[in-house]
Amino acid sequence: MTELVLGPLLRHVGERTATVWVETDRPCEVGVLGATAATFTVHGHHYALVEVDGLEPGSRTPYEVLLDGRVAWPEAGAEDFPPSEIRTLAPGERVRLSFGSCRRSPDTKGVHGHDALAAFARRLAQQAGEWPTALLMIGDQVYADELGDEIRAFIHERRGPDSEPRDEVADFEEYAHLYTLAWRMDPAVRWLLSTVATYTIFDDHDVRDDWNTSHTWREQVWAMPWWRKRITGGLGSYWIYQHLGNLTPQERAADELYAAVRAVAAEGGDAGDLVDEFAERADKDPAKSRWSYAHDFGDTRLIMIDSRCSRLLTADRRAMLDDTELAWLDEQCRGDRDHLLIASSLPYLLPRAIHNAENWNEAVAAGAWGKAGARFGEKVRQAADLEHWAAFENSFRAVAEDVGAVARGERGRAPASVAFLSGDVHYSYLARVTAPTTETPISQVVCSPLRNPLAGKFRWANVVACRKGTAWLFRGLAALARVPRPPLRWRLTDGPWFENMIATIEIDGRDARVVWEAAGPGATLVRRASARLSRPNS
Repeated sequence: MTELVLGPLLRHVGERTATVWVETDRPCEVGVLGATAATFTVHGHHYALVEVDGLEPGSRTPYEVLLDGRVAWPEAGAEDFPPSEIRTLAPGERVRLSFGSCRRSPDTKGVHGHDALAAFARRLAQQAGEWPTALLMIGDQVYADELGDEIRAFIHERRGPDSEPRDEVADFEEYAHLYTLAWRMDPAVRWLLSTVATYTIFDDHDVRDDWNTSHTWREQVWAMPWWRKRITGGLGSYWIYQHLGNLTPQERAADELYAAVRAVAAEGGDAGDLVDEFAERADKDPAKSRWSYAHDFGDTRLIMIDSRCSRLLTADRRAMLDDTELAWLDEQCRGDRDHLLIASSLPYLLPRAIHNAENWNEAVAAGAWGKAGARFGEKVRQAADLEHWAAFENSFRAVAEDVGAVARGERGRAPASVAFLSGDVHYSYLARVTAPTTETPISQVVCSPLRNPLAGKFRWANVVACRKGTAWLFRGLAALARVPRPPLRWRLTDGPWFENMIATIEIDGRDARVVWEAAGPGATLVRRASARLSRPNS
């Protein structure tokens, strides 16, 4: 009898369509609300994406998942949670986008504190609070290089405790198990992902800490004999478990790899080699693939940026986004919408002290202080994780030009707000651009972590970096390395908060606000702060 291994996951939802993702324990036909899809097989694992059409805008439709005609979801014991539903978008409705990043799971010993995602799920299950339009998971959905006891035990049984890479996942099989642990073990989180449209993007720990920090970093990891299986397993599993569900049905239909994998499935084959080849090509030549995407929620545009795999890192060029990706982002940054949200796992606007430090470090690592200084700069870059937008000066300036043009109304009617949504740094805050001034406010909203709090010296260092008056020292060093001043000025106005948190962007017409909530005992959420992102009466 065919069973669900993982899922269902409710992914892209439009006004009349919805995508439901599942993993099963054997090949089968999957049915949802009369729509069906055959599974495809990759490295012995079986997946399907069912595309439901013909739904009514603004409707709530309970659904079941059928495997070869038999009801497999809801499972026995699911009575503790309401039925899974598909909530379609409706023109003109309020938009609520909840988001967060950096979730260590499972955490049966409670080492990483209360789980904000689980608390959010249980509140929704109790019919408390407003329902989100979508959930945005902005990086580090899984930790492939910081293992919990469950995945470590699986690896030790599979290949022994001393095999390379030690205490890290090695290939597609271990990634598949890691996703199952992350999204199945907590029943509240599993239910949440079955009933709230979810969109994702990766960050470094989805592959490895400091993934694509620099050209030197890439040379170092590719010299490791086990890296090819690791990167193909990481990107191949991401394509299946995360990326495919981010796409609209039309975008998925245009995906050449998806078509090829389904063709192999139609012949009864396993498409593992195809996915591995794609993943290796995507890593070595970022221009050959795109992980970024953009969706409109009414008059709000969400741009989800890949700020990891699309980096341009060669011996003579360094950019956060390669030329093709930067041109795509430039095209997406347009006005004539009420709000523009740009989600990047890495904060675009860091505390000024950290921004200046990364400016300085990039220049030194590039040779501003000679060859010895460059070697020192590279060591500091990798040791201190200095690889955010600020460490890609030219890319930072290009994005500043794009959002500035939108905010000034040079690319259509200016929106009421422009906001970057980010995670990664393991604390939450709000920063506002103060110069140059525009009619449209530009903000940086950070919410991190969902469950993986910063501790010890790293927390202390970031507390200091967020204080007023600490930026001048590194600005002086950056000036000595001949780095020009940033094209924007900004300051932290709220935070930092170091708790496990989830944030929600609330949009009603041209009004936009953000609310942060911290996870507490007993799967509770406590409102920590709120702020307006648009101007009053905008």
